Amino acid sequence: MKKGFTLIELLVVIAIISILAAIIFPVYARAKDSAYRGSDMANMNSVRTALQLYRSDQGAFPPAILGYATSYSGGTPSSGDVVPADQVKGALYPKRIDSLTTLRPAYVRPEGVKLEVDVTRAVWPPKLAATGSADPGAYQRFGPTDGYIQRCEIDPNTGTKTATDNYYYRISGYDAARVPNGTTPRNELRYALFWSGYAVPLDPCNPDVSGSAADDPRQLGYTDPPDTTVVTWDSYFREYSNGTVAHIKRDIVLFLGGAARPYDSAEVALKSWKVLP
Repeated sequence: MKKGFTLIELLVVIAIISILAAIIFPVYARAKDSAYRGSDMANMNSVRTALQLYRSDQGAFPPAILGYATSYSGGTPSSGDVVPADQVKGALYPKRIDSLTTLRPAYVRPEGVKLEVDVTRAVWPPKLAATGSADPGAYQRFGPTDGYIQRCEIDPNTGTKTATDNYYYRISGYDAARVPNGTTPRNELRYALFWSGYAVPLDPCNPDVSGSAADDPRQLGYTDPPDTTVVTWDSYFREYSNGTVAHIKRDIVLFLGGAARPYDSAEVALKSWKVLP
């Protein structure tokens, strides 16, 4: 007589395996997420240290963490001849940060492209409206609908000034970061020397601002920004509910005077650089 499993026994085994899988997979996912978050916070703290060293040497913070993407021909970096990020001699890399991995958030993974040469333009993050008795000039000048972030370039031969879109290396997720926006994700700025209407001109080639004693001092471009100044933030861990950012401490914010720390994602999405420790 041949012995074997009955149908009931097979069903019981399958049920047990399914139960174990249902228990193990969420635990594994949480452990993976926790490891990613810990890695990003450690890297962000390394960025802060590198920025402080740069400031000590140069007397000010750099305009970008990695640096703006450039092309070999001098044209638009999106044309395909972009200088690879690992060949850039920027403010922090490779002198003060020895690996591009430090600037790469854990959830930035290759998607059929080489991140070292993948570049993107970026828009301003959402801005908190200046309401009540607050000084409007001390609030963020531009928002996501105001076009791509630009800087002024000067032709060394003619002296001609041209407003040019900034291109950021996608591997540097602390300069600019991709966030969901309905069915069309957008890339938002995460690091800037200035944000406010007192300091950011309407036209980068025709400055109409020079700062103000009434401005928000928590901007890296000012001489002595306080420890509460936001350096950058990591929004790759955000969770959404029906397209709305959830009130959960999933974003990671790096403040000038302290270590990177978890922060309410909805608050960061609303206030950006205006959040406080």
